[in-house]
Amino acid sequence: MTAVKTSLPRRRYDAVIVGAGGAGMRCSLQLAQAGLNVAVLSKVFPTRSHTVAAQGGIGASLGNMSEDNWYWHMFDTVKGSDYLGDQDAIEFMCREAPKVVYELEHFGMPFDRNPDGTIYQRPFGGHTANFGEKPVQRACAAADRTGHALLHTLYQRNVAARTQFFVEWMALDLIRDADGDVCGVVAYEMETGEVMILEAKITVFATGGAGRIWAASTNAFINTGDGMGMAARAGIPLEDMEFWQFHPTGVAGAGVLITEGVRGEGGILRNKNGERFMERYAPTLKDLAPRDFVSRSMDQEIKEGRGCGPNGDYIELHLSHLDPDTIIKKLPSIREIAIKFANIDPIKDPIPVVPTIHYQMGGIPTNYYGQVVAPKSGNPNAIINGLYAVGECACVSVHGANRLGTNSLLDLIVFGRAAGNHIVDQFKTGKVAKEHKDLPADAADLPMSRLAKIDGSTSGENTQVVAQAIRDNMQKHCGVFRTSALLSEGVIRINELAEAAESIHLKDKSKVFNTARVEALELANLVETAKATIVSAEARKESRGAHAHSDFPERDDATWMKHTLWYSEGNRLDYKPVNTKPLTVETFQPKKRTF
Repeated sequence: MTAVKTSLPRRRYDAVIVGAGGAGMRCSLQLAQAGLNVAVLSKVFPTRSHTVAAQGGIGASLGNMSEDNWYWHMFDTVKGSDYLGDQDAIEFMCREAPKVVYELEHFGMPFDRNPDGTIYQRPFGGHTANFGEKPVQRACAAADRTGHALLHTLYQRNVAARTQFFVEWMALDLIRDADGDVCGVVAYEMETGEVMILEAKITVFATGGAGRIWAASTNAFINTGDGMGMAARAGIPLEDMEFWQFHPTGVAGAGVLITEGVRGEGGILRNKNGERFMERYAPTLKDLAPRDFVSRSMDQEIKEGRGCGPNGDYIELHLSHLDPDTIIKKLPSIREIAIKFANIDPIKDPIPVVPTIHYQMGGIPTNYYGQVVAPKSGNPNAIINGLYAVGECACVSVHGANRLGTNSLLDLIVFGRAAGNHIVDQFKTGKVAKEHKDLPADAADLPMSRLAKIDGSTSGENTQVVAQAIRDNMQKHCGVFRTSALLSEGVIRINELAEAAESIHLKDKSKVFNTARVEALELANLVETAKATIVSAEARKESRGAHAHSDFPERDDATWMKHTLWYSEGNRLDYKPVNTKPLTVETFQPKKRTF
C-alpha cells in the first residue's frame, strides 16, 4: 500500500477508550474517577451501544433465591467452556461477580426485587447448584432489559465523572512505535469526514463483537469487528476465533434475540409434534442446558423433519402456560418483540425461533487485567505495552469454546473494572511514563492510505455486495454444524472476497456524514474477522463447545486442548496452551459434558 505522508491534528489523553458499551464505560468510569484525562470514542451515542440489547441478566452467586457460591459458578463456567477456558481468569471473574453486581446496585441500577428487597435472580442455561446437581437462580435481572439498565447507569455515572465522549467517531488504526508499544489511534469523525490522531499513554479496545459477518445475526449493524480488524492489521494475533455462539432463540426470519430468560421463567421449546424434545438431549437441565447444546438439539430436530411451520424450518417457544402477569412484568420487551417481529402475542401463541449467531468467544488475547498479550521470545503471553482490551472484542478466555448466558454482561463489568483499576495503579506507581512517547513518522500512513484508496477509486466493487457475500458465505460454510468440505470451500471463497474488498469503489466522495465511506472502512474489519474465523475453524479437527464438526464429532483433548492464534500477515495459525491452573483452588479436570 502506498504511504501517504500527512500532518494531522492531534489531541493528547492519558487514556483513549475505543467503544462506549458496558466494558468501555465501566473502564472509563474507574479512570475518570481517579482523575485521569480520558476520552471515549463511539460510533453511536453511548446508550445505543450494543450492550443495550442484552436482556436476561448478570451472573453472580448472590444466593438470594437459592443456595449458591462462586465455586459452583466457576465449575459451571469451566464446564460450559468445554474446558478450553483459562481457569485463572474464570476464578477471578466468578469471585468478583457478587462485588461488581452490588457495586452496580449502589450506582443506582434498577434491578428487579424480591419481596425482602434483595436483587431478583432467575435461572439460566448451564448454571447449577452443587456442581451440576440442579439448576440454580443466578441471573441478576432488570426485567428483560438488563443491558439497557446497565448501560444507562454507567453513562450517567460517567457524565458525573466528566468522562469526555467522542460520539460518532470511528477508530481507524492503532499507532505502534518501533518498540511495538501502542501510542494511540487514528480516528475518523463521521460528522465532518476529518481524521485526527488521538495520542494516549494507554489505549483500551472495547469495540464489541463482529456478529455482522453472518447473514442471520442478533448483532446490531455496528458490530463489524473494528477492534479485531485494527489489532490484526497491527500484527496482533486473534485468539480462538473459530468459536462463535449460536443463540438458540432468535426470532425466525428476523434474527432478533429472544432472551434465555424466557426459558429461565419457564418457557418451553417444542417441536411440530408438541414434544418437549430437550428432555431427550439434556434430561437434567432440559431447556436450560448450555446454548451450544440447545442450538445443536434444535438444529437436529429441524434436520430430522420435526421442525415447525409450513417449511418445517423453526422450533416453537411456548410461554402460554405461564401466568400472563409473569410475561407482562418479567418479559415485557420479549412480548413486544414477538408482537412486532413475529406477529404473535406470546401470552396466547408460541414464538417461532431458530439458532442465530449471537456472540464471539474469541478475540484479542488478554490477561485478566485486560492487558493485550501476544507470543514473543518464547513467552506465549508477553504484554504489549500501552494496549488493553475488554468485553466481547477481548479473549481473556473465560468463555473458552462456549459462553454461559449472563456471563457476557459479567465479563464486561468484571474486566472493564479490572482493567480500569490496573491502569490507575500503573499511573500511581509510575509504570506509565509521565510524557507521551514520540509518535513514529508513519503513524497515520496506513489509515490515510486506506482512505485515499477509497476516495480515489474510479471503478470497482460495491461495499454492500462484498459484505453480503461474506455474510452469505459464513452462513453457508461455517454454521451450527460444520464439515471439512464446507469449511475448505468457505476458506477459498473468503480469500476471494478479501481480494474483492481491496477494490472497493465509492461513488459518493462527500465528507459530511458519508455513511458509505464508514461502511467501506468497516468492510476491512469484517474481512479480517471472517478470515480469522473460518481459517481457525477449518484447522480445528474436533468438536468442542460451539465448534461442532460433523467429520470429527468427539472432543480431542490430547491434540486440541489449546488456543488458536490467527495472524493476518500470511493468513497463518499458531497455538498456545490453555491455562488450567486456577488462582487458589484445585483444577477442574476435563470430563464429558452431560446435562
